[in-house]
Amino acid sequence: MSRVGLSRRPGFQPRTVIAVALVWILMWDKLSWGNVINGLLIGVLVTVVFPLPSIEYYGRPRPLRVFVLVVSFMWSIVVASLHVAAMALRPTPPPRGSIIEVKLRTRSDLYLTLVAVMTVLVPGSVVIEVRRSAGTLYVHDVDAVDETTLEQRRAAILDLERRLVLAIGTSEEIERVEGDAG
Repeated sequence: MSRVGLSRRPGFQPRTVIAVALVWILMWDKLSWGNVINGLLIGVLVTVVFPLPSIEYYGRPRPLRVFVLVVSFMWSIVVASLHVAAMALRPTPPPRGSIIEVKLRTRSDLYLTLVAVMTVLVPGSVVIEVRRSAGTLYVHDVDAVDETTLEQRRAAILDLERRLVLAIGTSEEIERVEGDAG
């Protein structure tokens, strides 16, 4: 993916305005015309003052692969939760953890963001820095203390990227991650 579409999106952004209005209405816990109108006005104001950058997306969701992605992601959350719970309960000093550099194979801001968010949701790992220009994530892992576990964590994040691209990517992106995976 190219970085051409990184400029601020000009003009009216109806989906963002509706999303902000919906959040506004939910915050007030009461549906009224005043809340709806105020939410829409705040949405317009937010999108004019803080316009979102454009993110190009040409892929398409593949339902079966999206299902596989969701199930495997939920499974990794369960496994990581049990692992962190076991670490918290064992009588030894807590591990120091390590920072892992993971260079993603795709160059899309969408995948960079989604992989970072999904990585943060897994207990025991936190994305501490993102280098957008290099497509690199720096992840602190609470229990990666030797080369073997570092490589396992890096491979797990790259596998998450691969499953994500298989679920929603273009044919070209799928070929890229499948070619690099083997």
